[in-house]
Amino acid sequence: MSNEARDLEPPVLLIAMPQVLDPFFHRSVVLLIHNDDEGSFGLITNRSTGIKVTEILSGMEISWTGDDDVAFFGGPVQPQMGTVMFDAGAVENRGASADETSTLVAPGIRLTQNVADLGQLAASPPERIRLYLGYAGWGAGQLVEEILRDDWLTAPVDTGLIFTDRPETVWARALDSVGVDPDALPSWTAAGSDTTTN
Repeated sequence: MSNEARDLEPPVLLIAMPQVLDPFFHRSVVLLIHNDDEGSFGLITNRSTGIKVTEILSGMEISWTGDDDVAFFGGPVQPQMGTVMFDAGAVENRGASADETSTLVAPGIRLTQNVADLGQLAASPPERIRLYLGYAGWGAGQLVEEILRDDWLTAPVDTGLIFTDRPETVWARALDSVGVDPDALPSWTAAGSDTTTN
């Protein structure tokens, strides 16, 4: 695993192993967006908040015209901060200004925290769009340490996993994508096990 940790180059999916019992990260799949000597950050892709997007945006006086979508929990850092992840094709097809104010973080995936972009996307949401609250962050060397102790597996980014309408299946499907049978992994309980702190 040491080479994998040292060569950790985003974008990549991080799949939490069963021994990661921290409630924020247990059975989570994180899209790692940034990693360098100063730290790492990403978004947990498979945890719904249950809070309706319309509810969040109404407080910002932005009308949501999409489905009855819910916001996702991106991680425990700055939970009041929103990030929109959407299909990069939505910008390419419309020639929208979001092309300049959003960031391509993986093939087919753009991110923005720009309120004007949010307003445009809310008015005509692409088929693949997610609103995340908060993000997952690691200090210098912390993520590498966690990978070296086998807390995380890595997998190639799969937009089908990230934008699925069945987030509860993402953890098992991500493991399957790298040839790991989720049912073959040991079960862990809180007693006598370390938890990951992020």
